[in-house]
Amino acid sequence: PLFRSKGKDAGSITIVAEEVAKSNELLTLYFYARSLDKKDFLSKSDPYLEFSRTVADGSSLVMHRTEVIKNNLNPTWRPITLPSQKLSGGNDDNKIKVSCFDYDNDGSHDFIGEFVTTVRELKEASQKAVSWDCINPKKQAKKKSYKNSGVVYLSRTEVERLYTFLDFVTAGCQINFTVGIDFTGSNGHPNQPTSLHYINPYEPNEYTKALMAVGEICQQYDSDKLFPAFGFGAKVPPDSTVSHEFPLNGTPSNPYCPGIAGVVSAYQASLQTSTLWGPTNVAPIVNHVARFARDSAKSGLSNNYFILLLLTDGVLSDMADTKKAVIEASDLPMSVIIVGVGNADFSDMEVLDADNQRLQHGSKVAARDIVQFVPFRNYRRASPADLARDVLAEIPGQVVEYFRMKRISPMQKSS
Repeated sequence: PLFRSKGKDAGSITIVAEEVAKSNELLTLYFYARSLDKKDFLSKSDPYLEFSRTVADGSSLVMHRTEVIKNNLNPTWRPITLPSQKLSGGNDDNKIKVSCFDYDNDGSHDFIGEFVTTVRELKEASQKAVSWDCINPKKQAKKKSYKNSGVVYLSRTEVERLYTFLDFVTAGCQINFTVGIDFTGSNGHPNQPTSLHYINPYEPNEYTKALMAVGEICQQYDSDKLFPAFGFGAKVPPDSTVSHEFPLNGTPSNPYCPGIAGVVSAYQASLQTSTLWGPTNVAPIVNHVARFARDSAKSGLSNNYFILLLLTDGVLSDMADTKKAVIEASDLPMSVIIVGVGNADFSDMEVLDADNQRLQHGSKVAARDIVQFVPFRNYRRASPADLARDVLAEIPGQVVEYFRMKRISPMQKSS
C-alpha cells in the first residue's frame, strides 16, 4: 500500500514475479493498421497498441505499449524490438492479447478493439505478412453485421539471436584495457601533502588507490594482463615539451606494463621525471585508443573490444574535442571508463556519461553510450564488490550493443 504524508491511502503497487524459461531470441516487429474506428468527435482516433499476457497468479501484465499516432485511422507504428521471452514468458504458445486504444489526454483512453496471438504466430511474419481483425466484443454482441473495428497487420518480423557478454568472451573476444592518468598541475605538486599525486612513502596517494582498486577489477577481463599506460598534461623529457599522450614507462614503441602493479610502478617512476602542467586535454588519448579500435573493426569479427580507463581530477580543457572524439568512438568496438579522483567539479564527466540521452556535439550524435563515470570519492569506504559493480555496470551491455549494432556474432572457435 501507498500512503500520503498524513497517512491517507494513496493506492497500492503490486509486484509479480514469475520463473520463465530462458530464450535468447530478439524480435523486431513491424505493425500497422487500416480502417480503425473513429473515436474522437472532432478528429480521427489517436491509436496505440498494448501487448499483455496472463501471468502465474492469473493477473494480466502489460508487456509493451507502442507510441501514439496522432489523428490517424491508418497508422504505421515504429518497429518494436524486444526479447521474445518478454512477450511469451518462455513459451511461444502462450497467448498474448493485443489491444488497440484511442489515446486521450485525461487518461480515459477509448477501447477500439483487440485480438489474441502468440509469439509462434508473430514469428510467421518472418516468411509472410500476418493480419488480425481488431474486434470490439461489445460492438460484436450488438450488431450481427459487425465485421471488425479495423485490421492490424504485421508486415514483417525479424528474429535474431540475442547474444550475451559471456557468449562473446568465451568465444574468444579479447578485452583490451588502456590506462590514461591525468598529470596536470591542478592535481597539486607531488611534493605537497595536499596533492592527489603526493609521493608518500608510507601510503599510496589518491591516484594509486583508485588505479589499484579499479585496475584490479578491470584486469580480470584482460587475457594477457599487459596494459598500455599513458599520462597526459605534463612536461616530459628529454626537452620538457607538454604531452597529452606519453607512455608512463618511457618507451613509445612499447608502452605496455605487466599487470596493474606494473602500471602503478611506471606511474610512480613517471612522477619523478615529469612536471605536472596542463591543460587537461583528453581527446588525444581517446583518439589514440580509437585508432586501434578502428583497425580492429575492419576485420568485421568480434575478436577485440577496447576499453580506455581514464583517471582525472575534474574539468576538461578540451570538452568540445573530447565530445567529438567520444562520438566518433561510439561507432567503434570501444568504451571509456572515467574515474574521478579527488573532490573537484565532475560535471563534464556527467555530461560525457550521457545516461539519459545520447551525447551530442553540434549536429553529431553518438551511435550509443560508451562512457561510464565513477567518482572514486564515493567508494573510499565501500566494499570492493560495490566498486566493481558500478565500474563495470555498463561495459557488458556496451560490448553486446556494439556487436549487435554491427550484426556481428561471437566467433566460431576452430576445431
